[in-house]
Amino acid sequence: MAKKSAIENNNKKRELTKKFSKKRAALKAVVQNRSLSVDEHFVAALKLAALPRNGSATRIRNRCALSGRPRGYYRKLGLSRIALRDLAASGMIPGMTKSSW
Repeated sequence: MAKKSAIENNNKKRELTKKFSKKRAALKAVVQNRSLSVDEHFVAALKLAALPRNGSATRIRNRCALSGRPRGYYRKLGLSRIALRDLAASGMIPGMTKSSW
């Protein structure tokens, strides 16, 4: 089980990302628009830099929904490899069994 503080920090980052996603996208569009003047680029870049860093989507860490484990994460299932193996062994995932040969 991951530390509760790490899981909570990640959840706060998700909330900040939702809150600032539209504003961040609009400012990024202004910065990337080459038809605008240098001054407009500069002002937009300063406003973008003033936004909270944890509001960026790249700061979010993928974590297991059950254990909070950050490594060995399957995106399609939202679980870590260990949690996936435990659920499969107990028959909780349809069509998935423990392999043996």
